[in-house]
Amino acid sequence: MNYNGLQVYSEIGKLKKVLLHRPGEEIENLTPDLMERLLFDDIPYLKVAREEHDAFAEVFRKNDVEVFYLEKLMAETIKDNSVKELFIDEFVSETGIINKTRMAQVRAYYQSFNDDQILVDKMMAGIRGEEFKIGLSHSLSDMIEMDYPFVVDPMPNLYFTRDPFATLGTGISLNKMRTVTRRRETIFAKYIFKYHPLFKDVEVPYWYDRDQPYAIEGGDELVLSDKVIAIGVSQRTDAAAIDIIAKRIFADGQPFETILAFDIPKERAFMHLDTVFTMVDHNKFTIHPEIEGPLTVYSIQRGDGRGEYVIEKETKKLEDILTKYLGGDQVKLIRCGGKRGIDAAREQWNDGSNTLAIAPGEVVVYSRNHVTNRLLEEEGVKLHVIPSSELSRGRGGPRCMSMPLYREKL
Repeated sequence: MNYNGLQVYSEIGKLKKVLLHRPGEEIENLTPDLMERLLFDDIPYLKVAREEHDAFAEVFRKNDVEVFYLEKLMAETIKDNSVKELFIDEFVSETGIINKTRMAQVRAYYQSFNDDQILVDKMMAGIRGEEFKIGLSHSLSDMIEMDYPFVVDPMPNLYFTRDPFATLGTGISLNKMRTVTRRRETIFAKYIFKYHPLFKDVEVPYWYDRDQPYAIEGGDELVLSDKVIAIGVSQRTDAAAIDIIAKRIFADGQPFETILAFDIPKERAFMHLDTVFTMVDHNKFTIHPEIEGPLTVYSIQRGDGRGEYVIEKETKKLEDILTKYLGGDQVKLIRCGGKRGIDAAREQWNDGSNTLAIAPGEVVVYSRNHVTNRLLEEEGVKLHVIPSSELSRGRGGPRCMSMPLYREKL
């Protein structure tokens, strides 16, 4: 298989390359009235959020991890004017603008930027109505659009780079996000993998594409080993999307033999699979205590024919499922907050079970989850603790804020 700069065959292999997005002006375009629409429960303070995010990035750099920024890769991708025109056209077509005159005005506005980085930052930040001077209206739809505070909505969820696509093996699933609010986020990855100098001359297999009809998000996709992938059937991911991924991965010749489809509650508290458990070492996981009971899991096993598979339904405890498919020692579950109750509820709200491994037994965690952090240390896990008063307001942890591009094999 041709080397394409992508390799993720585990959740814990030594991390070498990671994709981040430093929070931008899109955060300051959040308002209380729009938080539900834009999927936020609170409004982070941008200055401090950036300081916290810079501390997050510094952990990677100090540990020999190359950091890529989504916004910088995108600006480099559109240095070719023909690619920039394609990108602007597609981006504008997905803004939700109905009025054709307004669409043309927004397209011309984006085309007026001479600096590609400023253009990308503005596309991510959104366009406030007050920034955009428009003459007399010619249609009802235009007048209604003018009453809304944004000409183009901001994209405040972008700092959660885990969700728009996922690196699985040496390929990616370019995801279709569940909500309209987040769907445009995947445009950036589409253009980066097709046109950026790092990828345009190499073959990147797509296990899924954003044009597919079913929703799937990267927080539900965990690579447990070079044999096993776990995917959550959740509030944000459809079972039919997993069928498509299984067929493509098993047809490609990747080493994966099993995809475990975890049927988890369709609730915000269990939004993605990685909000209820993450891998911290070869046989250790952090978990949300509420998921400890028997789980329904569908084991999708590679079949004899190309792209074929067989499915078996199982109902077992999480530790028994993981021990069975990972082999080796009995899996150890480290409970967020220690047990069900006040500490677990508080720290789960702040993503205490959403950690990011940068090597086996070495993880990045939020400082505020001190009960869970102490328990991790007692189990011999090395912690890289980052400040989290503002980043955590987006309801996502260190794993949510990062997309590994390359991990060493175990």
